[in-house]
Amino acid sequence: MGENWTAENGEADSAGVRLFCFAHAGGGAAVFRPWQRRLAPTADVRPVLLPGRETRLREKPYRGVPELLGPLCDGLLPLLDRPFAFFGHSLGAAVAYETAREIAARGWGEPRHLFVSARRAPHLPARRPPLHPLPRKEFLAAVANMGGTPPEVLEHPGLLEAFGTALRADFEMHETYVPLPGGLLSCPVTALVGARDPQVGTDEMAAWRDTTRGGFDLRVVDGDHFYLREAADEPLATVRGALDAATAP
Repeated sequence: MGENWTAENGEADSAGVRLFCFAHAGGGAAVFRPWQRRLAPTADVRPVLLPGRETRLREKPYRGVPELLGPLCDGLLPLLDRPFAFFGHSLGAAVAYETAREIAARGWGEPRHLFVSARRAPHLPARRPPLHPLPRKEFLAAVANMGGTPPEVLEHPGLLEAFGTALRADFEMHETYVPLPGGLLSCPVTALVGARDPQVGTDEMAAWRDTTRGGFDLRVVDGDHFYLREAADEPLATVRGALDAATAP
């Protein structure tokens, strides 16, 4: 059921649009829970819950986008009963993009808007060697250096043991992803990137314009790769404005 794949939201049940949010590698629904209140009543924000974390901690995490797509789309179907949009950050941008394409291919419609954040366009090559094959100690050190994973997780043996498998699986998914066969989207796409993001540049985000026949917008916001934690006002205003436009009569 759709409830297994998203976090509940009691803030905006009657909203005219449902916004599904996909987190970065190692992230979860908690990243977007503040958005549920801040985007109400404009949107019913539904953070996507992937296996291997939070309430699904005991479930085996997925290691590749192709294997994830089928169960994820099936799980979201009951919630596609109103206009919807996708927001994906880093790894989540790739998952949101491919989910949008798969849902369209199944004849279930397209998002009213796709927001992609802090990840190069799908057809561009990676800048750095992959981290997921590294030995445990080196992998965790590299992840800690990147930021984004709470220090209490990396420093607590019990939490790390419980979460480490999903963290490595997420990085494998992120680093092995290549665009799946399929056509262009028709929905508008907005790409967002932090002005001080060391992992992706504005030119790499601008290349997302090649993924859609619809409109495209590039927004450079204050912050680094994890700008969502630092300064959410600007991206939230961008999302709210685009959703208002997408659902206007």
